[in-house]
Amino acid sequence: MSKANEVEGRRRDTFAEDRLPPREQMPELLFDALGLQYPDRLNAAAYFLDRHVQRGGGDDRCIVLPSGGVWSYEAVLATANRIAHVLVDDLAIEPGNRVLLRAPNAPMLAACWFAVLKAGAIAVTTMPLYRAGELRFMMEKAQVKHALCDARLRDELDRACGEYGGVRVACFNGESGDRDSLEARMMHKSGDFANADTAAEAIAIIGFTSGTTGTPKATMHYHRDLLAICDTYAARVLKPHARDLFAGSPPLGFTFGLGGLLLFPLYAGAATLLLEKAGPSELLDAIERYGVTTVFTAPIAYRSMLSQLDRHDITSLRTCVSAGETLPAAIWQEWHAKTGIKILDGIGSTEMLHIFVGSPEDEVRPGSTGRVVPGYTAEIHDDDGKPVPDGTVGRLAVKGPTGCKYLQDERQSIYVHAGWNYPGDAYRRDADGYFWYVARMDDMIVSAGYNISGPEVEQALIAHADVKEVAVVGKRDPEKETHFVKAFVVLADGCAATPAKADELCEFCKSQIAPFKAPREIEFVTELPRTETGKLQRYKLRS
Repeated sequence: MSKANEVEGRRRDTFAEDRLPPREQMPELLFDALGLQYPDRLNAAAYFLDRHVQRGGGDDRCIVLPSGGVWSYEAVLATANRIAHVLVDDLAIEPGNRVLLRAPNAPMLAACWFAVLKAGAIAVTTMPLYRAGELRFMMEKAQVKHALCDARLRDELDRACGEYGGVRVACFNGESGDRDSLEARMMHKSGDFANADTAAEAIAIIGFTSGTTGTPKATMHYHRDLLAICDTYAARVLKPHARDLFAGSPPLGFTFGLGGLLLFPLYAGAATLLLEKAGPSELLDAIERYGVTTVFTAPIAYRSMLSQLDRHDITSLRTCVSAGETLPAAIWQEWHAKTGIKILDGIGSTEMLHIFVGSPEDEVRPGSTGRVVPGYTAEIHDDDGKPVPDGTVGRLAVKGPTGCKYLQDERQSIYVHAGWNYPGDAYRRDADGYFWYVARMDDMIVSAGYNISGPEVEQALIAHADVKEVAVVGKRDPEKETHFVKAFVVLADGCAATPAKADELCEFCKSQIAPFKAPREIEFVTELPRTETGKLQRYKLRS
């Protein structure tokens, strides 16, 4: 066994690193803007957990339980260390192995995630609602051979494993007395663990995109990347305090949730409240009951919470972050009017790991995504990759300390060109450096010679009091061989879906934006197709 394939005497699995994109398709990484420096050897779990305990913060609250209990930093560290021993001693995990994690947001999922990194393996965290077919796709793509699973979610995993085969599974939160459970295996393990001596550029996680445009892509991120998003977005935009309590709706399998509900609070020595169910009502209840200060959720949740604010005491709330899709200005304005809080809008991606455009509270402009996050640089490019003048709509291009690294995927050459990452969004930048979202590049509608932004039409319609949700797509007109604007509308409760209501909404839209942008067709639906993380799946509406 060569030293190149050893980590502390353990053989290293190089499957993921062998399938990184070719050098010419890798993004250019920037560290100079903020003087970011990371050691060559780095285990991110040690930074978020061990470091805090070593500095005397072991008794500080780390994870607040919905039941009312608290896990201190010392308790989370000891639990993660015991799980890491199970991975190495009982499941024979090798550094570089991919470990699938399946559970709702909960303390054990967080501890398992840290344990995987401590063992030098790669965490593949999945969404709780995924079914066997989706799990099998991920297992095949990442060549997963080990899994840690909440016993309540085992059925779909078992079906996936039956079709895929060869996966060693350990379950937790099952019936007491199960000798094979993760808890039983942990019982006699030490609370101390020698973290794997991983390189800063060793792959720590594989995150799958949400599939809003089709087949999910597997994105790979280094141990160093996990710290970089904290040193940029968390430190320069979010600005958390050690006394903060975080909560939100995104699953930890979604990188928006991983950062917002685990990495950012632990980076600051703060605490997180991990809710298994975090719909708008549950979030408001949690803010009031536990004194939550910082919330991460999607625009649709803020819209839903607005009608319930009067029934809850949310005076503890200090910071609200929105991402996943564009935040309509009407929602931002109403939230600010009712709470006094300026929602921090932002754009991020699984490929970039987290938010790369978004401004701190004192620099927010309603309707704008914000300025580029310090440490990143962003431009608006034409189709040839050349910068365009401010005020011109073009393709958003970004560079920073993180970047797209697909796992053996031909779409890498689409996302990365000449070192720039192209998330696929149409934007314009103003003279003050603020970025204004126009549409996804594939959501631009060309109708009668006009370029129409679907999200712009959505923002106009959502301002109507009777519109609960809306999605706009282009529909092909076979007679004119062009497209026209079609809106799918979910009406507010008690509002009748009639032709007269459709006409009313169309006229309202014309009063808000240029009449040629108004929908020619409005179809009323009971719900819109969304991913588990709340992202709209427009491709399903187009088809």
